[in-house]
Amino acid sequence: MKGTERHHPAASSRERLVEATRELLWEQGYTSTTPAEIRARAGVGQGSMYHHFPTKADVAAEAMLRNSAELERAMDDYLKQTPSPAGSVKSYLSKPRDGQKGCRFGRMTLDNAVLENERLRGPVADSLAWYRRRIEHLLIDGQARGELRDDFSAEAVAATIIAIVQGAHVLARADRSQAAFDRVIEGGLTLLAGLERRA
Repeated sequence: MKGTERHHPAASSRERLVEATRELLWEQGYTSTTPAEIRARAGVGQGSMYHHFPTKADVAAEAMLRNSAELERAMDDYLKQTPSPAGSVKSYLSKPRDGQKGCRFGRMTLDNAVLENERLRGPVADSLAWYRRRIEHLLIDGQARGELRDDFSAEAVAATIIAIVQGAHVLARADRSQAAFDRVIEGGLTLLAGLERRA
């Protein structure tokens, strides 16, 4: 909710600043988010913010690290709900997503200010790499169990699957259409089905 204040009285001012930044980064990106907006969303004064975080980059880096840890933990729990490795990869692709909202990390790669600051770029790159490795391990497990063909590179396909999801967000945002996102995911699932070992 851009332009609104959300107060969390029970949380410390530092915690409120981090949570406010997490929300704003997803809503409007790093460059478009101002320290004044962060303070207003967190319900703290200027002095309180700069006591904890001297610059916007400082609080953004903390917010991104928090996002990374929580999203990776949540995704790991989600994937474990499907006992089949191949099924888990399908679940990753077909997980319900708001196509136009975009990925918390994928959209950060479009912001030059993020890419030029190693403290901000690092969490983005690390998180996307974590997703790729997680999918790669599932594909390797699926090959070992005989669910998937063994004549493809799990590393390359995992990278492709991550790119499919990120690209789906780009097309959905460009078209302002969830349908554009869903079409890409459907195509990704079709390609994945072609890697299944046939009886």
